[in-house]
Amino acid sequence: MLRVLTLSSLYPDAARPNFGGFVERQTRGLAGHPDVEVRVVAPIGLPAWPLCLHPRYRRLAPLPRREAWNGVTVYRPRFPVVPVVGNRFSPALMARAILPLLREIRAEFPFDVIDAEFFYPDGPAAARIARALAVPFSIKARGSDIHHWAGIPACRNQIVAAGNAADGLLAVSGALRADMAALGIAENRTRVHYTGVDLDSFRPVDRATAKARLGVTGPLLLSVGYLIERKGQQIAVAAMPDLPDATLIIVGDGPARERLAAQIASLGLRDRVRMLGPLPHDALPPLFAAADAMVLPSAAEGLANVWVEALASGTPVVTADIGGAREVIALPAAGRLVPREAGAVAAAVRDILADPPAQDAVRAAAERFSWAANRDSLYAHLRDIARS
Repeated sequence: MLRVLTLSSLYPDAARPNFGGFVERQTRGLAGHPDVEVRVVAPIGLPAWPLCLHPRYRRLAPLPRREAWNGVTVYRPRFPVVPVVGNRFSPALMARAILPLLREIRAEFPFDVIDAEFFYPDGPAAARIARALAVPFSIKARGSDIHHWAGIPACRNQIVAAGNAADGLLAVSGALRADMAALGIAENRTRVHYTGVDLDSFRPVDRATAKARLGVTGPLLLSVGYLIERKGQQIAVAAMPDLPDATLIIVGDGPARERLAAQIASLGLRDRVRMLGPLPHDALPPLFAAADAMVLPSAAEGLANVWVEALASGTPVVTADIGGAREVIALPAAGRLVPREAGAVAAAVRDILADPPAQDAVRAAAERFSWAANRDSLYAHLRDIARS
């Protein structure tokens, strides 16, 4: 029996049910393996008083220190954070705060390996903890943990040091593995570990019927993601004047929400662009299946889960030629890779609408991204580290 301690600062809780859902789904799959036992430690960073009274943090304070979340035991220890200026200190503060708990857990659950599920701050924290406990550890890179945090010198140094100290590394795409190598993390030690998708929930349906349920006539575009400039929702909105018959639905929340709303109003698009805010993950399949195209012209990604969920739904993707996009959108039926420009996005959408690919042909591009394959690959990776 392989005993795994999963460490992830991104993990859903009652205050943030969509936070790190991709990590939770992967972990739940691993926990379902007949030869694996899993415990999750999901540290919560809280600043000192009075900053802890800010609504962002106040809702986290009442969360339980331990609970069963979808059948998996999850510990939620607190660690101190210093907002704005303290990101470089987060790994050390996290490790120091949670190490006593991990010693207690190990006394009754002697875990064989630490599985850090986000490169920063989890990776450098895991390196400190693994050294203190003499346990092997793995780190998984997902995208922003490399592309954003490695842009900060003090954080980049810790990322590279932790990556080269780890007993094993994972990346969500071959492109992200190459980005890690460019930082100085040995490429031959990093395995590509693709995401999974629920092929039963995300599947093609009759598109006209699905649109009618949403009150949509004509072409429907969907954009799902955190509302920040890097995700490119503003480019999708800017493309809409060149797509006069189309409706755009935007799902997500984030700091760019007000700017997007103002952009929509200034372009006179309130009747054709809907902002639905954040939705539970199980509310997304009907939206993906109804859309003629999923539009997300990101500036950087590892391998976006929403790309794969769209394809599984029979919906082609329009995105930029970044990250692992070429590894997913490898055939014309799967969508288009375009420059991050409104005109290019509009042209790609028109091209798809003029000759829509068969939904089954689109779905075929996603069928290799199963959660079973994701689970088995992760199990083999962690088993090999534990036995080395």
